This record gives sequence, structure tokens and C-alpha cells, in this order.
Amino acid sequence: MTGRRLTSLLAYVTTAAAAASLLTGCGVLPGATGGSREPVTVMTWAPDQTRATNMPGMPAMAQAYARWVNANGGLDGHELRVLTCNDQNTNAGAAACARRAVHEGAVAVVGSYSQFGRSFMAPLESAGIPYIGGYGISEDEFTSSLSYPVNGGQASLLAGHGMQLAESCRKVSLVRPDNIAGDRLLNLLNSGLRKASHHGAVDIPAREDSAEYTEPAARARTKAGSDEGCVTAVLGERTQTFFDSFRRLPEPSAKKDADATDVRISSVLGSVGQPLIDRSGGAHSPFEGAYVTGWYPSADSKAWEPMREVIKEHAFVDNRVDPTDAGVQTTWIAYTVLKQVVESLDSDKISSLQISHALNQGAKIDTGGLTPPLRWRYDDLLGARDFPRIVNHDVTFQVVREGQLVAQKPGFVDVGETVLAAP
Repeated sequence: MTGRRLTSLLAYVTTAAAAASLLTGCGVLPGATGGSREPVTVMTWAPDQTRATNMPGMPAMAQAYARWVNANGGLDGHELRVLTCNDQNTNAGAAACARRAVHEGAVAVVGSYSQFGRSFMAPLESAGIPYIGGYGISEDEFTSSLSYPVNGGQASLLAGHGMQLAESCRKVSLVRPDNIAGDRLLNLLNSGLRKASHHGAVDIPAREDSAEYTEPAARARTKAGSDEGCVTAVLGERTQTFFDSFRRLPEPSAKKDADATDVRISSVLGSVGQPLIDRSGGAHSPFEGAYVTGWYPSADSKAWEPMREVIKEHAFVDNRVDPTDAGVQTTWIAYTVLKQVVESLDSDKISSLQISHALNQGAKIDTGGLTPPLRWRYDDLLGARDFPRIVNHDVTFQVVREGQLVAQKPGFVDVGETVLAAP
């Protein structure tokens, strides 16, 4: 053997030995994923580029989360693979996303948004795939035994918003989508209003995908009146369009109605959030002074710092990922659940059955103060008639001051009893 060949052989043996020593004990190279542990495939879906509500930040946040976790050894040594899907805001689109999740071997659907729970839950249930941390917009998220919500959905928001408004509003007009999801909103808002002996809100259904809302805006202002009246709009992404129509209403001509334009406006997180306030003029936006009910702490809370760091490092140039967006925040919390569950399993292969079993058996999730500790045992469920799967029934009361959503009162407000009382 020549000296050059001997030197090359010794170099190869030395390199192989060094690599083997790195792999010993941990099963994965530091800062990388792989080794003996199989990848974990999940899906995140949301509507994008539709005429109604769009949530592009949710799949984008999921992808950023995967880049971050994989750069730091993966989920307990498993590479995280994130599939994304656009449900198109249609029944067919939601069902197609669910079928694709099944076909491509996803072990969970995580941090997603869709109004069409009946369309996506059936395929997931047939395949035993858990739905973790949906946005909370569909009722099926709070009835399916394979759904693990991280917030109280629209039910908690509307019940809480009624409690928030009851303190300041003599009359309330509710403008909401004229669809199945919107039909329940009045009773939920009224459950909160009536908890404080308020007589209840006036219901004003409106098309969710309308290009303008002059007629419902005029009705809402008239019904709210000029004496401590409040107009609440819960129209998802079209809430901005509604309030554009609202502020363009002509001034009332009757002297007795001279103050009618000073009616206070309000909404819930997801329909109004910091991105919308910023786009609308910040401190000079029509939302200045508006009441807003949310699920989580205000965006300036230190509890969001870990998420902000991940976004800064792995999604800094992606303008879809806004840390103040409720959809992005929900996706972050949902993936926090996934991470802690996978770590608790300590298994080389992760299945959908293992994940759902761990959650059903009482895996307790610490979200760092973004929610109360989350757990989905039978005893942890709220058990409301139409929303039995709610485990987090806390909300936050916020207000827009100098163009920023800030806490109106510190901490969380438990609205569980109010949701239970809703007809």
C-alpha cells in the first residue's frame, strides 16, 4: 500500500470514529435532526386569497416554527415536517385539506383555521388524527373527541365581550355574519350582557363577503343610539370594511341625534387586531378607544418574547407572520402543545394514536403564561352544551389607546359560567 493511500485510509477511519462518537447516546448530531428517530409530519391549514377571512400567517408561522425547532435538534430528536394547505374558505377545500393530511401521513393537524368543521373533522376522525389548537371558529372543534382546543373559541370571546360592554354601553348593536357560524353569536354576546343585568343586543346579520356595509352600518348606529351606545362588529376580515362604511355615514341631521356619531365601537380579537389598527392609521385610526376582547395577553406582554425571537430569527422577512396577529399567536401555542407532547412520549416513532392518547390521559401543557395550563382530561372540560371541549375559558379585556391594543384590566377573566349560561 502506498503512503498516500495509507494516509487517506487513516483519515477516513478517524473521521468515521469522530462521527460515531458524536452520535453515541443522543441519537442525533448536535443542532441537527435525524438519527434513529423518525420524522414527525403534521399539517397546518388556513384560507388565503379568498373574499372572506384569510389567515396566511398561520401556515407561515408553522413553517417558521419548523425551521427553528429543526435547527435546534428537532422535536425530541424528530425532524418536524410541516405540510400546509389552503382550505379556500369552502367546504370542499376543507375536506380536501383533511384528506391530504391523511394521505400524506400527518400525525396531527396543528394550529389551523377553517369554518367548515363538519367537512374536515370527519376525515380526520376516520384516520384517528388529532386536531390540536384550531383557531376556534367552528363548533366541531369543541365537540369532536379528537379536537384539543387551546382557546375558548368564539363562544368565550362573545360571552366575554358582553361582560366587557355591559360596564359601559347602555345599548349595543351586534353586526355579525349572516351564516351558520354567525347565528349563535347573539346568544353568546347576550349571555355576557345579561350577566350584568343588561337587556341585550340588537341583532344585525350582514354578508361576510360584502364589498360595503352602508345599510347595516346605518341600522347599527340608529339602534345603538346616542346615549352611551356601542356598535360591535364581528365579521372577521370584513370588519375593517364595515367600519370604513360606518365612519362614512352622513352626519345625523336631527339635533337630538347630534352626538350619534360618537357611538363607541368594539369587536373581538380576530376581527380587530393590532395589524388592522396599524393599517388604519394607528392612533388616528377609527378604532382609537375601541373595546376588544381577546383570548391571550396583549401583544406587548413579555410572555410573547419566545415567539418574537423565533419570528425574528426564522421569519423576519416574511410579512405574513405578524406577532400581534391572533392566528399567528394561536399557531404558536398549538405547536407548543405538540412539542411538549412529543417530548413526553420519548419514542423513536410518533403516531397519531400516541399523541391523542397522551392528551386524553392528562398531558399538562405549560404555555408560559399565554394561557392557563392546558389539559384535556374529562374533568378538565367545561361541558357547555354546544361547546363541551372547551378547557380554556379565560379571556382578556383590551382597549385601543394611542393606536395600541393594551390591557383594559390586568390578567385573565374567567367566562366559563357565562358560556354555560348561554341558551
